[in-house]
Amino acid sequence: MSIFTRLGTAMVLSLSTLSGGSLSAQGLFDPVVIVNDDVVTEYEVGQRQLFLSLLNAPGGTRDAVIETLVDEKLRAQEIERAGLELTPEGLETGIAEFAQRTGLPPEEFIAQLEQNGVERESFVSFVSVGLAWRELIGARFGRRLQISDEEIDRALGSSAGAGGIRVLLSEIIIPAPPERRAQVEEIAQLIGTAQSQAEFSNYARQYSATATRDAGGQLPWQALTDLPPVLRPLLLSLAPGDVTEPLPLPDAVALFQLRDIQETSAPSQQFASVDYAAYYIPGGRSAAALSAAARLRSEVDDCDDLYGTAKGQPPEVLVREAVPPANLPQDIALELSKLDPGEVSTALTRSGGQSLMFLMLCGRTAAVNEDVAREEAAAALRTQTINTYAESYLAQLRADARIVTP
Repeated sequence: MSIFTRLGTAMVLSLSTLSGGSLSAQGLFDPVVIVNDDVVTEYEVGQRQLFLSLLNAPGGTRDAVIETLVDEKLRAQEIERAGLELTPEGLETGIAEFAQRTGLPPEEFIAQLEQNGVERESFVSFVSVGLAWRELIGARFGRRLQISDEEIDRALGSSAGAGGIRVLLSEIIIPAPPERRAQVEEIAQLIGTAQSQAEFSNYARQYSATATRDAGGQLPWQALTDLPPVLRPLLLSLAPGDVTEPLPLPDAVALFQLRDIQETSAPSQQFASVDYAAYYIPGGRSAAALSAAARLRSEVDDCDDLYGTAKGQPPEVLVREAVPPANLPQDIALELSKLDPGEVSTALTRSGGQSLMFLMLCGRTAAVNEDVAREEAAAALRTQTINTYAESYLAQLRADARIVTP
């Protein structure tokens, strides 16, 4: 099962249209920006834009891609100066880790990229620079990452405080297969200007694919800590009535309106892992696929029942995982936050909108081990600290670099 839609001639030719040039060798390798002695070419810009487009990832505008590639040139130059080289085994592991996010073996993932115009060398270069930079930062700043008990106590205390907050939201999740992505993003920008709860609810009834659409997208009260980590700070920055910026998801775009926010005295439940199952139905959001999902919902009571449904089918048809909440894909985390064990969502798709995801919550495991909580807090603090060092280091490289636009 391909993770990409058949993108057709227009997408295959997008190396030229994304960069605004022709497919001539001279045009492809024209310099876009010179970073010290290295050149970012039209070819590299086009390859990266195409790669991000295929993954439905943010940051795919021309200007954003050029800035990213400048940063990568600076990282690569510093890696070379440090004499750091990845081992073939390390690179192979990094490629496998990246491909795993799509559910495909590495070679199959790379083959899918190549079929849609992204060269193997472009992807391998992207991964290798990221891996080597991570090694360089770890070697340079690793000794500074001693986290004190006091810092862990403060982190746990701030987490506990956030657990006493609950929010009242309305949601809109709009399906966005690759061929409709630009149109959906325009709609999302329009929805973001909603001036009232009634206006947002009308948009939800018109565009949303979730079960809440008939209720105007309105959700019941939820603890802030039940929501995906990436969403929490966004919501805390809103006033009632405000709408988030559009959030890119696989095959979808999401928006949330804050209707109310409250502090509560009751402690919020923390979970160590979330157990869920995803059964894939061909046809995306077609009437036939949605009808099949409705029939399946009436036939199964819990996740174990799905094994019988998937019997005799390819193994990728049914995925069941128990993972820490922070490791859940963002769109899956959003849907699971609304479910009780045994409940189902059919709001999500995969494979460029070609497969409907029948998503069921199997259960949640409470986090009761204080030592585990402290270890997780320490790990989060180390990650935050090393990211700060990495950003400062890159900013200094930029300040010292000669960056010229021809």
